[in-house]
Amino acid sequence: MYLNSKLYSRVHELAEQLMQAAQKQDDAVFESLYAELKGICLEHESLESNHPVQWEALADFTPDYHEALDIYKKALALAVEGKERDFVSSIYFSMASLHGELGEKDQALEYLELAETSAKRSADKQLISDIKDLKEFLSED
Repeated sequence: MYLNSKLYSRVHELAEQLMQAAQKQDDAVFESLYAELKGICLEHESLESNHPVQWEALADFTPDYHEALDIYKKALALAVEGKERDFVSSIYFSMASLHGELGEKDQALEYLELAETSAKRSADKQLISDIKDLKEFLSED
């Protein structure tokens, strides 16, 4: 597994465009961009260029939370296999966030613990801060 710079650039570009479409509530553009991103994921799934970044991006924009969790699990498996610690932490955090949104507090806290453990050596201070904030929020009850 390697991160192809052209693939990364395209995924990043699609993510930015998906954010813009979502903010504008332009469903037609969003669905078209989402389909393209999903196509990229499926195209690279059996190739050496299969990487958690594409799957994590797809999950980030998947409106159905349960489907998104399944996609995050695929991204997580790739990140663990590739020893991509920052991706592992980020994916665990995203999974925790979705479980929180679903009202599954215990599951959310479990994933936050995993995210926190994985992020201990991360240089991503924003992710570490986000993990801490979500943990405090979920622990308030």
